[in-house]
Amino acid sequence: MCLVEIGLAMVEKSPDVVWHSGSVGPDERRKVTKNSPAVVWLTGLSGCGKSTIAMALELALIRSGHPAFVLDGDNLRHGLNSDLGFSAQDRTENIRRVSEVARLFADAHIIAICSFISPYRLDRRNARNRIEPHAFLEVFVDAPLNICEQRDPKQLYRKAREKLAAGTPMGFTGIDAPYEPPENPEVHVKTDVQTVDQCVESILQTLRTRRILLQGDA
Repeated sequence: MCLVEIGLAMVEKSPDVVWHSGSVGPDERRKVTKNSPAVVWLTGLSGCGKSTIAMALELALIRSGHPAFVLDGDNLRHGLNSDLGFSAQDRTENIRRVSEVARLFADAHIIAICSFISPYRLDRRNARNRIEPHAFLEVFVDAPLNICEQRDPKQLYRKAREKLAAGTPMGFTGIDAPYEPPENPEVHVKTDVQTVDQCVESILQTLRTRRILLQGDA
C-alpha cells in the first residue's frame, strides 16, 4: 500500500491501482488538435468576470479549430464537487479535484479553461504542479471589490455583508474570507477598464506567443 493525499487527509491506495497509458501519443493528438496541451486558469473575486471571459475564450478557440472546454466552478459543484462546502479545507479539495480533471483534458490536447475563485496561492501552485509538464497559464481576472459588488447578480456580497453584520459570517471571499491575488500571473486583465474582447485577446496572444496554438491560430 502507498499513501496519497486527498484534501488534507492521507488515504491508502492499493498497489493494484496503476496508471494505464493510451495507444495514442502526443504527436498524433497534436496533428488533430493543432495545439499543444494547456490549462488556462482564471482566478479572481466573484463578479470579476471570470465566467464571461472563459466562455468567450472557449468560443474563440473552438471557432478557430482548437478543441477547448470550460470547467466552471458552479457547474462542477452540481456534480463532481457537490459534496463540498466552502470551508478552507473544502476549497482546497475543490481545486485539487479540478486540477486533476484539467490535467486529463490537457493530456487529450483539449485546452482546459478553468474558471474558479481559487482564493489561495498554495492551492493554485499545487494545481500548477499537478498539471505540469503541460503549459499552465494563470490568468488574474482583476476588478475592484466595489465593482464586483455592483455586478453581483446573485446578491451574494449583500448576503455576506448582512450575515457578517448579524455575527454569522459565511466565509465569503472578499468579505469575511481572504483572497490572495497572484504574484506573477502569465496574464493580468482588468475588467473595470478592459472589454471582454480585449481580455480574451490578451489570453490568446499569450497562447500564440508560447506556441500552444500551432496552426490556424485564434
